[in-house]
Parts: sequence; structure tokens; C-alpha cells
Amino acid sequence: MTLPPLSRRSGVAPFIAMDFMAEAGQRIRAGEDVVSLAVGEPGAPPPRVVRKAVTAALSGGRVPYTDALGLPALRERIARHYRDAYGVTIPSERVAVTTGSSGGFILSFLALFDVGDRIAIPRPGYPAYRNILEALGLVPVEIETTAATRFALTAEMVAAEHAVNPLKGVLVMSPANPTGVMMAPAALSDLAATCTRLGLWLISDEIYHGLTYQGTETTAAAHSDQAIVVNSFSKYYCMTGWRVGWLILPERAVRTAECLAQSLAISVPYLSQVAGIAAFDATEELEVIKTGYARNRAVLGEALPALGLPVMPMDGAFYAYVDVTKYANDSMEFAKRALREAGVAMTPGLDFDRAEGSRFVRMSYAGSEADILKAVDRLTGWVRKA
Repeated sequence: MTLPPLSRRSGVAPFIAMDFMAEAGQRIRAGEDVVSLAVGEPGAPPPRVVRKAVTAALSGGRVPYTDALGLPALRERIARHYRDAYGVTIPSERVAVTTGSSGGFILSFLALFDVGDRIAIPRPGYPAYRNILEALGLVPVEIETTAATRFALTAEMVAAEHAVNPLKGVLVMSPANPTGVMMAPAALSDLAATCTRLGLWLISDEIYHGLTYQGTETTAAAHSDQAIVVNSFSKYYCMTGWRVGWLILPERAVRTAECLAQSLAISVPYLSQVAGIAAFDATEELEVIKTGYARNRAVLGEALPALGLPVMPMDGAFYAYVDVTKYANDSMEFAKRALREAGVAMTPGLDFDRAEGSRFVRMSYAGSEADILKAVDRLTGWVRKA
């Protein structure tokens, strides 16, 4: 008997950055000298205080389940972080610990939206938004951003789209992936007010907070107690593989998220939560790592335009979103050739923008300064031969 086909909702597009990371890894294991700028992953290890805390926790014996919404100590520490960093009072009861920001998106989307609901997201933008929404039977509504708004979604854009075909929610990221662009506090405030006025859920992805180089970062929680904030220990805290993040939820969504979390994951891994508590005490070490990103940013910000590869504003995060049209009309082919011929891995823009992504590639500068300098040297020689 022939089994039925796989589900239609499982047919999401591949995450191209992960494919390029995998190919770069295969080439490295085969003995090739490859510099990978493909994936947004810190090159530094987790902070020393994190490793020490986890070692101590392991010596205690049991590694148990926790409450579905997380260890009370971690939820309280996250709430204190909002008081310290933003001057915003968040009751710890509104904090939910999640399996990275990805787990936070799944919980949020399931708690807030029904099948067929339309959610606005910026284009270019993080591809997993679109893929997760589609897998859950939701409709991602991509709104093109341009230089006129510094490639950020605005309240006016959302209101215009909602007037044509009603939305249920809006998802923004600041600083953004892939561009590095950050929304001004006033713009985020306007967006929050517009969402409240129109009766739309606002989800703010703040995973790159802490990694800003110009401008002022603000949390959506400062502008609305109905906004959902998504964050994670992956980026600033150098803890990608620990898979631990958090949500700030409106009070009325907490119990719903808890019930979902109980069945979807039972709890976030205990050791990762112990690590998260300790990570807030690693600021001095983490700021040194951030200084390294800033040096890498300066190198790319000078070298790439000099090669005829202009970049979007790099306000924050650790990405350069690069226009490659001087050399190619197909960023996928450009990235494949750069990997094959120059030994530099990057991500084609089609991951982030199905309409205009053929013009762009994304380069991550989260690695070492030596790798960034090597990548620039290789790209310089390669494009001059093109």
C-alpha cells in the first residue's frame, strides 16, 4: 500500500544559510581552507561564568524538568534585566523561558493566531518567520522596506496594508537580520500605538539587543504592555547551542503559553536555564567580544564599498547585507562561486527576500578578526579577477 503524501504545510522553503553552512563544513572536513561568513553564530565560546555555573550544577547530580515556563530564578532574573537595561518593570510572571527564540515564535504564533490569519513581516527579513508561519497554516504578508525608511517597517506601512486586507498581527526585528538596521525608538513607539489602535498583535524580535553600534535600542515592552517580546541568549550571550530564550507576554496570554509549553516541550533544558541565570553576570567579558564585532564591522564597512559592494546601514547585529549587482545578477550563483573559487562562504539574499534577494548576499562578521581580514583579502583578489 502506498502511504499518503507528506503534509502540504511541511513544504516550506529550505533555510539557505544552513545549507551553505553545511557545505562549508563539508569542505573544511575535506581539508579545504574555507572562511565561513554564512551563519550568524558568535565565534566566541560561552562566558566563563556560564561554564562554571553549569559545571557546578552537574556536580549536584540530578538534571530535572522545570516548570513549563522556566525556573523561577531565571524568570526573575530576566525581569530584573528589563528594569536594569530599559527602566521597564515587568512582573516575572509575564516571562516565559523558551527553547531559543525559535521556540518563542512557535509558542507566540500558536497562542495568538488561528489558521488563515495574516501577519505582516518585513522584506527583507529572517526566513524562519515566513517558514514557521506557513507551517502553522498562517499567512505571512511580506511588506517591502526601502531606503526611504532605512529598510525598517513603519506604522504607516502597516496601516496601509491593514486597510486593504485586514491583518491579525505584525512581527518586526530590531536590530534586523539580514540588514543590521535598527528602528528608532520613536518609530517603534508609533508602531506599537498603531497596533493598539487597529487591534493588532505586535511581536518584537529583540534577539540582537546588546549588539548595537549606533543609535539607541529600545524594547517594545517600553511602549506597550500588550506587545510580545522575543529574545534569546544565542547572540549577545554567545550561547547558540544552548537553545534557551524568553518571551515577555501580555498577562492574558501567559496561561495559554504555559499550557502549550507543557505539551510541546514539557520544559526548556535545565542546564541551559542555569546557564542563562549566570549569563547576566558576564557583561564585562561579553562587551570585550562585542568590541571585536565592532572592529570586524569597521573592516567590512570600509572594504566592501571600496570593492563596489555597497552595504546597508549596519546599526546593529553582526551582518553586512551586500549589493552584488556590480558582479552578478544571481546572488545564489555569486555565493556558490565565492565558496568554490575564493573559499569564502556567505548567504544568498534569496533566503531573506524572494523578490529582490537575487541582488544581495549576507555576510556575518561574528567570527574572529583574523577570519574577517582573510575573507576580505580573498574577496578582493577574487572580484578583481571577475
